[in-house]
Amino acid sequence: MPSVQIKKVESLRDLRTFVDFHYDLYEGDPYDVPNLFMDDMNTLRKDKNAAFEFCEAEYYIAYKQGKVVGRVAAIINHRANEKWKTKIVRFGWIDFIDDLDVSRALFDEVAAYGRSKGMTEMVGPLGFTDMDPEGMLTWGFDKLSTMITIYNYPYYPQHIEKLGGWEVDQNYVEYFFDVPKEIPEKYAKIAEVVESRYNLHIKKLTRREVKKTDYGRKVFDIINETYKDLYGYSELSEKQIDHYVNMYLRFADLNMITLIEDWNKDRKLIGVGISIPSLSYALQKCRRGRLLPWGWWHLLRAIKFQKTGGGGDLLLMGVLPEYRSKGANALLFTDLIPVFNKYGFTWAESQVELETNEGVQSQWGPLKPTNHKRRSCFKKKI
Repeated sequence: MPSVQIKKVESLRDLRTFVDFHYDLYEGDPYDVPNLFMDDMNTLRKDKNAAFEFCEAEYYIAYKQGKVVGRVAAIINHRANEKWKTKIVRFGWIDFIDDLDVSRALFDEVAAYGRSKGMTEMVGPLGFTDMDPEGMLTWGFDKLSTMITIYNYPYYPQHIEKLGGWEVDQNYVEYFFDVPKEIPEKYAKIAEVVESRYNLHIKKLTRREVKKTDYGRKVFDIINETYKDLYGYSELSEKQIDHYVNMYLRFADLNMITLIEDWNKDRKLIGVGISIPSLSYALQKCRRGRLLPWGWWHLLRAIKFQKTGGGGDLLLMGVLPEYRSKGANALLFTDLIPVFNKYGFTWAESQVELETNEGVQSQWGPLKPTNHKRRSCFKKKI
């Protein structure tokens, strides 16, 4: 009998075991920020996740001597493959103990699944879409993770190197910066020019607009248009957009959502910035990702009362391509910095950005950012 046995997830009970392994592996780790159990379950369930309109997937659990020692999801995003003319099987939700036999067995299972579906490459860590966490942490292991990024032990990329045959497909960076007490002069001057010369202006959503109008859909239409040419991106479907509007916007702190409109074009929406209070410490207090008995209270304190440990996360920022050279991004910062100060946030963190996306990285300049984390997606011929 092989030392590592692989079992395919075939029931809800198996899926719970699959999700729970992460909590077991990272229990007590000061840097890992676990997902909510119900969020992972809903993302991975084929009857819940709208991405299964154009994706298919299987999940695998590794056992050794009867104990769970690893897990992985094998995902095929047909829409992305068609768009980018690729034959890729993605691996995601990858976790394993520090045992090369285990990691090898998991990757072999993903490769076998991919070959059975006619795929020629394996790439990851990636989720179903760009709305899921992506990239394996390769530097910054001593930094607190965030709600929408992956944390992993330092031995993960070491296994990639030792197993051989892998190469870096894409590198990512993340930035940390102190929130200034005043709007940096550069942002203020550019924002003033943008408003007077181009007639671009800040728009703040109301709760009624989120519930009764199509503004929520417009926000994610901007995300689709802004991100469409980025690495591996596949446009969100109508059903997915409805899901994210319900998930993010209906309960969001609208003070932390900034929209930009072009008043020369009938107030056309041209840019969006979505930020949230950092939920990292609150999620760490949700035992095994559960809201009960007291997880809900820690999250409520962070979301409603900004009790976060002092910071905010910049989740999504996008401006239509034709407006980027006009300095529209400066409007986002002139609106958000006073909000962060009002809430007492002393620091903020960007999310995953492509290392090659110099245009995005240049926008942080006046904030004197620190590149505190790096991660990579890896690829291998199968």
